[in-house]
Amino acid sequence: FEDGVFMKFYDASFHEAIENTGSSIIKSASVDERWIKIRRPTVVVGGELTMDALEVRHDPTTNVSEASLQLKSNCGCLLIDDFGRQRINPAELLNRWIVPLENRHDFLTLSTGKKIQVPFDQLIIFSTNLEPTDLADDAFLRRIPYKIEVGDPSAEEFRKLFEVFCQKFDCPYCPEAVDYLVQTHYRPHGRPLRRCQPRDLLAQIHNYCVYHEAVMELRPDMIDRVVRSYFTAVQGNS
Repeated sequence: FEDGVFMKFYDASFHEAIENTGSSIIKSASVDERWIKIRRPTVVVGGELTMDALEVRHDPTTNVSEASLQLKSNCGCLLIDDFGRQRINPAELLNRWIVPLENRHDFLTLSTGKKIQVPFDQLIIFSTNLEPTDLADDAFLRRIPYKIEVGDPSAEEFRKLFEVFCQKFDCPYCPEAVDYLVQTHYRPHGRPLRRCQPRDLLAQIHNYCVYHEAVMELRPDMIDRVVRSYFTAVQGNS
């Protein structure tokens, strides 16, 4: 509550409420029970991100304001996925955060016009497949101390990813089927291995099996079926 305005922090899209089992002041009767104990949040946004989401949004009907995305991610992680593909200019977004990244606090404007200082204390990750130097200048890149390139997986890593996602889909892992996939649909076509492809191909196999009420299996014939759809480029008439 600030300057006559209530601000709502909890967002079920990003926050997971947890039971307070240990000793904590939250159990005290003097604490406002509207506070909820949550896990450290992970806020993920992508191409839908707009500048409005980075500011306090006010509902005049209820006189309740909603916290900005970066405020909801405090003490957790804020992941900007597909950075550079938002509907806003990357420079505009970076300029909004260049001071908070340096000073670890942000300034937000309430509906009354009053500015308040709030913590800017989270792990911020920018994920992009674009060239970083095309998106930000040196001044901003200096404020992101770690730049990590995630390259294509090796054949062994590719197999391991299939094994991991087979567990997620409750599908028996078959290394021979993965070898068939690489030997038949990748190497002859010079097609690079991508880290997202084991998940995507298994998801298509899963959907096919659900539709046909079949047991999900990782088999060469299933692989042939989903690969035709997954790697097909749809071209319009010239």
